[in-house]
Amino acid sequence: MAACSVGLLTRVPLCAQGRGQVHRPICRLLSCPGTVAADLKRQEQPSGNVETGSEDSVLRKRFSEVQKERREEAQRTVLINCPNKISEKKFLKYLSQYGPINNHFFYESFGLHAVVEFRQKGSVASLQDAACTPSLGTEAAVPFRSRFFSVKLKNPSTSEKSSIQRSGQSPPSSKKLFELLCYAESIDDQLNTLLKASQITEENAKLRHLTCSLIEDIAAAYFPYCTVRPFGSSVNSFGKLGCDLDMFLDLDETGRLNAQKTSENFRMEFQVKNVPSERIATQKILSVIGECLDHFGPGCVGVQKILNARCPLVRFSHQASGFQCDLTTNNRIALKSSELLYIYGTLDSRVRALVFSIRCWARAHSLTSSIPGAWITNFSLTMMVIFFLQRRSPPILPTLDSLKTLAAEEDKCIIEDHNCTFTSDLNRIEPSGNTETLELLLKEFFEYFGNFAFNKNSINIRQGREQNKPDSSPLHIQNPFETSLNVSKNVNQSQMQKFVDLARESAWILQQEDKDGPSPSSNQPWGLAALLLPSVSNSRSLAKKKGKKPASERIKNLLDSIKSNNTENSINTSGKRTISTQA
Repeated sequence: MAACSVGLLTRVPLCAQGRGQVHRPICRLLSCPGTVAADLKRQEQPSGNVETGSEDSVLRKRFSEVQKERREEAQRTVLINCPNKISEKKFLKYLSQYGPINNHFFYESFGLHAVVEFRQKGSVASLQDAACTPSLGTEAAVPFRSRFFSVKLKNPSTSEKSSIQRSGQSPPSSKKLFELLCYAESIDDQLNTLLKASQITEENAKLRHLTCSLIEDIAAAYFPYCTVRPFGSSVNSFGKLGCDLDMFLDLDETGRLNAQKTSENFRMEFQVKNVPSERIATQKILSVIGECLDHFGPGCVGVQKILNARCPLVRFSHQASGFQCDLTTNNRIALKSSELLYIYGTLDSRVRALVFSIRCWARAHSLTSSIPGAWITNFSLTMMVIFFLQRRSPPILPTLDSLKTLAAEEDKCIIEDHNCTFTSDLNRIEPSGNTETLELLLKEFFEYFGNFAFNKNSINIRQGREQNKPDSSPLHIQNPFETSLNVSKNVNQSQMQKFVDLARESAWILQQEDKDGPSPSSNQPWGLAALLLPSVSNSRSLAKKKGKKPASERIKNLLDSIKSNNTENSINTSGKRTISTQA
């Protein structure tokens, strides 16, 4: 399911109440709670103090612990396609005969679906034993025993009508998000509002892990001990509603074999086929899984086998969940990257709020795109935010090298000769003493990178400091594990300059608001909302018509004066742009 992007906003009606009033119920509705009382209760519990950056102890779990719990939960869960006119009460009563239900929720994706988690895994097997293969009349059904069902009503006309609450699986529209930002009390509140409205919900996380578990059931027909694990945005704490689902087919039996080692003089090995290289083995495995998904996978459509890519993958749409899926194997470094980002996102709540806002800003100005090309990626933007927070005084985030020094013996990890060692225990990491507000961090981010020497320096989160660029790439961000690689190698000079121009203008807009920002009773967008309006492109064309210097040049001069003077000093505002929602 494609994510609803925040486009350039021009004509968005704002309420006349101004930013003094906060409509917090709207924010809670956008979090899309489930239908179970236990789920509602969990949603109402705060996940941490967003003002200070401290986190709840429940969020201090190791990445591996969280993933293990999610996996076990998914194995007790079924996905059921339901008719629209169904009684929720009778439906749950029927399912309860197979075992106690922990929780459930409904959502829409090519029809109404229910996600039902049983308390015991055996209940799933009992439900499978009671199910049958449908009769399709002139067509033939491919018999497949899965945990994806359809429920039919024997007497639809007598079924009582009931209003079923559906859990939303998509981000808010651009207009709704813009209104929420304008109603916030402060820029800090704006960033936290955007985070709450856009982040993956509890229900969406359950659905992602269930989808991986359903694909694992298919792959297990060939590889009984395989595991399909989500990685990337789905689990690294920076995923937004609507993002793709990246999956890793784990065929590594090392752990299982090590557990079976004995002191006997014999060792049993399987007879296997041999191929010339690991890459060829990966291609053959994914080719077979791709065929299986295409021919036998319920709800799997549009299967593409992209086997000659640097990292071979199978791409498909899972209609029942609404996710666009990429399945890879032999990609362990991506799993470690997901764990590293999870640690950074969990250490301090300001990290996620800032990353979500910078990504939203970049998306609004077409700095990022879902189409491959010369655009800056979300991963590169996240690396830039982490690097910026490492550079604060005192640092908000530790460097990767410092996390490596905290690693225990069980944390040691070498993948393909790359040192991927860092502590997995968040409780070993000292919390930051930095108390800067999100508002200040947002301003400083734009000013920092608006003046960063991209022409000669690279970004390195392993050491947390600028380094000389090893090549002439417009943007060089060192891969944290494969250190010889540049994660932003695709970015060209035009896109890099566009980023710098927009960063400078955004810093200027926020500085101007500090001096003479719009009054609370005005209808003008402010703070983060103002940064989402058309900016550089409009001011460039306006400047050309009036014979003025380009906006980026005027803004750089303003930023230079801001840096050389105290914020209380007056600034030449001859180039000031009026912030308005009118085209």
